Amino acid sequence: MNTNMKHKILVVDDELSIRLLLENFLSPYYEIVSRNDGYEALEWLEGNLPDLIICDIQMPNLDGYQFITSVRQRGFTRHTPIVMLSSTESSKERVKCYTLGAQDYLTKPFNPEELEEIIKKNLYPIHYAVKW
Repeated sequence: MNTNMKHKILVVDDELSIRLLLENFLSPYYEIVSRNDGYEALEWLEGNLPDLIICDIQMPNLDGYQFITSVRQRGFTRHTPIVMLSSTESSKERVKCYTLGAQDYLTKPFNPEELEEIIKKNLYPIHYAVKW
């Protein structure tokens, strides 16, 4: 495994402040590509394959639910881990995301350290906790 290669994460959120926060926090460890909405992200996915996707739910044009559905219907991204972000703390919304194919769900405002652990858990599902 080439340790110089960074995992690629696609961030999809219509809020610039969230995209910038994620880019600033994650870019030292990951290659970050950010898109403003689900349509832009799907367009980018036509020729690119991220290792993980972080996506907001409430977005104009194509919301997070529609985005998950589209990603899961594509062959290349069918198994790409998706972490959903939402300003709503709702069990019903969380379950809907899981049912559509998201791996995780984080409520905004979120703790960046928790997001980092969620990313590690999804990129390294068995071996991520090296301090057991």
